[in-house]
Amino acid sequence: MNVIDHFDGHLPPQHRLDPARRLQELSQLGRALTRYESRDLWQIDTDRLPASLARLRRHCRNFAATHMAPNVRLLDEAEHLPAGQLHPAARQLLSSAGRAGLMTGMLPAPLGSAAVADLRYSPAFRFAIQVEELACVCSGQMLLLSAHQLGLAPICLSGDLAAMWRHVRPMTQDFLQGIPHLFAYAITEPSAGSDAEDGHGAAHNTPRVIARREGRGYVLEGRKCFISGGDVARKIAVFAALEDEGFDSWTCFVVDGEQRGLERQRTELKMGMRASSAAELNFNAVHVPASAIVGGLRQGWALNRATLNTSRYPVAAMAVGVARRACEIAMEHCLRHRLGGKPLLSYQEVQLHLAQMIAETRSLRTFIWQQAGGGMQARQSEAAMCKFLATDRAQAVCEMALDLMAEHGLSQDAGLEKLLRDVRLTRIFEGTNQINRLGVIEDLQPLLLARLHGGAAVSV
Repeated sequence: MNVIDHFDGHLPPQHRLDPARRLQELSQLGRALTRYESRDLWQIDTDRLPASLARLRRHCRNFAATHMAPNVRLLDEAEHLPAGQLHPAARQLLSSAGRAGLMTGMLPAPLGSAAVADLRYSPAFRFAIQVEELACVCSGQMLLLSAHQLGLAPICLSGDLAAMWRHVRPMTQDFLQGIPHLFAYAITEPSAGSDAEDGHGAAHNTPRVIARREGRGYVLEGRKCFISGGDVARKIAVFAALEDEGFDSWTCFVVDGEQRGLERQRTELKMGMRASSAAELNFNAVHVPASAIVGGLRQGWALNRATLNTSRYPVAAMAVGVARRACEIAMEHCLRHRLGGKPLLSYQEVQLHLAQMIAETRSLRTFIWQQAGGGMQARQSEAAMCKFLATDRAQAVCEMALDLMAEHGLSQDAGLEKLLRDVRLTRIFEGTNQINRLGVIEDLQPLLLARLHGGAAVSV
């Protein structure tokens, strides 16, 4: 086979008009201000990160390649297990991730494993970097590991040091020894999906999980559904309304997974991200002490909204990870497959298509890093924009990959059909994308109302 030294429509490296060659003829100032080089794009972005975050990105990428890549098909195609059971490969993954510090990096020692220097950067930014690397290899396994952080978030955001010491420290000690100690986050109810994430929806809905005062504690009654990892979690952050009150009375209770009366009824047979379970939990007279309350009575709605603001950045990042993998699969396909005796990538129509996919994926990452890394506070409008934009466009990138690969993309062996199944879920997590769009307007509402009555113009 002849060696190809350039693609159609481009010049070979030795040509006098090759830009990489000619730019070297510029003055020192010219060379300092412009560059042309063929370099791995992932490495470029990594090198632009602060040193500790670059180390985190490399660490996560290496972990995913070593511990996740061998089991992508195995865990996606495994038999659907009864609630409460973990596939042996999934259990081993949790153990390995614990030892690698991926389950405990939200807080520094002795509560967690984060380096003190890393605390200069927001948890949302650090976690977004981690999630993208894991999702690029397998978003199902990524969710198995990452939903745990969602369950921890309300405890950490509460600022309750006693609760952190009581719940988070034992978790960290277990995971660093390779003992799975998962947390889950339970807000979704049969009648309140995104309504549990939107003020207007909650104001016009009735909570279904109720906390009734009894003695020195509370009794929980009701049902939660679609709880990621809820059937295998050691602890569950459960949001319940006080008896005879609405969502504004939501209170966060940390419930032991083995608590009497808690029934992990079933898990869903899902379209995508199948390595992670989505459980239905029934609370049948579950007695919890007052010490199980995190953040105080009636503070659950605020904790829930704060948690979602923080977690929407990682959801956006998981979509970027899926889109990145779609780009890589499509690129490899266009190099391997030939048409008219030439690689598909020789055709400029294909090059244009791939360039659009690459640009969209990297633009989304840049947007997420800019917003999540812009400060310690997670702002609703910024997090929501990252979430709906990244997840919508990631699905579009996956579909663009399918356009290039045609029937080859439908094969399980190619890996693209799994990405298409997985990416759709990102548009539902942390509120549907419609709810997230409304969140942008909710943040702007005071300014817009003021403008309506003669105030200053609103700039975007």
